[in-house]
Amino acid sequence: MATSTAQGWAQLRQQARTLETQTETLFHTYSQLSTQAIIPAKPTDEEKNTEARLQELLDRRESVVAQLGRLLDSEATLTSSALKQNNLSLLRDKLADHRRDLARLRTALHEARNRANLLGSVRDDISAYRAANPEAAEADYMLDERGRLDRSHDVADSVLSQAYAVQDSFAVQRETLANINRRITHAATQVPGINALIGRISAKKRRDGVIMGSFIAFCFLMVWFFM
Repeated sequence: MATSTAQGWAQLRQQARTLETQTETLFHTYSQLSTQAIIPAKPTDEEKNTEARLQELLDRRESVVAQLGRLLDSEATLTSSALKQNNLSLLRDKLADHRRDLARLRTALHEARNRANLLGSVRDDISAYRAANPEAAEADYMLDERGRLDRSHDVADSVLSQAYAVQDSFAVQRETLANINRRITHAATQVPGINALIGRISAKKRRDGVIMGSFIAFCFLMVWFFM
């Protein structure tokens, strides 16, 4: 009797777990339907079938969980383990969570569909009004064009402001470099013999330039002479 009861418990528990996995797979599909960018005005066949299958799975799980509860109650006079009590409690909690998730997703779909229908109705009303009032439609078009021009002007003003800021930054940097140059020149004049040293360096550079130029000219003449 105990062996038969244990086998029945294991089979029912496995069945409950299988149904739970199938439910989670369907919930993934149903949640995608509720978060899609464009909600159809009416429930699609896929949405109806998915919701119906979810409801069916939840009902079957409730039946299995009830059978597990009755089986566990029949063992109360024998050796009802705390592990089985814990497993049954987890199955019941998961079933309750899934029922709440189904209700939440169903509500989210309903609200999203209402918003989509409302926006569609507003667009249809606007289109009908414009069709019946060409002058208003033209005025709306001109306002839209004015808005686009204003946005273009704002972008141009922003670019010009950035350019002016960069120009000011360059001016400040140029003035800073000029001040540094003036300070270095002034400091150089205060050091004894620095001007003479700078003059010698400049004269040496000029002399080296003259020598190098003469040598290049000589080489050019030699090449031209022997050609």
